[in-house]
Amino acid sequence: MDKIYEKVIEAKDHILKETKLVPDIGLILGSGLGDLADEIKNPIIIEYKDIPHFPVSTVEGHSGQLIIGILEGKSVIVMKGRFHYYEGYSMKEVTFPIRVMQQLGIKLLILTNACGGLSSELYPGALMFINDHINFTGDNPLIGPNIDEFGPRFPDMTSIYDKELIKLGHDVAKNLSIKTHEGVYIGVSGPNYLSKAELKMVTLLGADVVGMSTVPESIVAKHGGIKVLGISCVTDMAIPDELISISHEEVIEVANKTKPKFIKLVKGIINEVTT
Repeated sequence: MDKIYEKVIEAKDHILKETKLVPDIGLILGSGLGDLADEIKNPIIIEYKDIPHFPVSTVEGHSGQLIIGILEGKSVIVMKGRFHYYEGYSMKEVTFPIRVMQQLGIKLLILTNACGGLSSELYPGALMFINDHINFTGDNPLIGPNIDEFGPRFPDMTSIYDKELIKLGHDVAKNLSIKTHEGVYIGVSGPNYLSKAELKMVTLLGADVVGMSTVPESIVAKHGGIKVLGISCVTDMAIPDELISISHEEVIEVANKTKPKFIKLVKGIINEVTT
C-alpha cells in the first residue's frame, strides 16, 4: 500500500491551514484556459509544489497553482493547470487532487480541456459539453486496493456526466448567445497526437472529440460521489482525411482566442448552479 488515504488527508490539512473557506465547487482549467482563475474574489493561492504529495505540472499553459475563493457568489477551489499521464505520473498521481477536493467536501467538479474535433461541426473554438467518455488511455485510476473512504469497489460509470448540469449549461449558453455542442470525449494517453489510422479508429468507436486528460479525473470524481460537468474547448481539427499538422503552441493560441466566451459560460453556469 502507498498510504494514499493518509497522503490525501495530509494535503487536505495543509490546505485548511491556508484557508477556512469550505469549497462547494471544484474546477480544473485545461491548456490555455487558466485565466478564469483571475476572476476569483479574495483568492488564496497555493503553489502545487508547496502542497504535500502534489505533483507539479510540467506543460506549457498550466501554471501550477491551487486557488481558493469566491466566484459568482460560490465557494470554489480551482486547479490552474492539471497533471497528465503522459508527463510520467501514475493515474493515482494524476487524480490525487480530486481525492483531496473530495475530502475538502466539494459537491460538483467542472472539468475543462483543450481537444481535437473529429467532425466538421466541432471546429476550432467550438465548446462542447461532454455527455460520455471512452477511456482509451490503457490504464485506470481505480486499479489497486479499493479505499472505502473514497468510494465503492465497483462504481457505476453509466452516467458520469450529470444530465441536469449539461441541460443547465446549454440553457446558460443560449442566454449568453454562445453556441454549444454535446458529445463523447475519448481520452488517450498522449503525448503524441494520433495518426490518421488511429483517428479513423476512434471515430468508428463513437468519439466526437479526442484529448489527453479529463477521463481519469471524471472516473475518480464519480467514484467519490461528486457530480461532474465536462466542457471541451476544440482547438484543432482531427478529421483523418483532412488532417493538418498541429503544434501545442497552436493549441494554446486557439484556446486563448476562445477564452472570453469560455469564461462567460463557466461563470454563468456557476452563477446558476445549486450545490
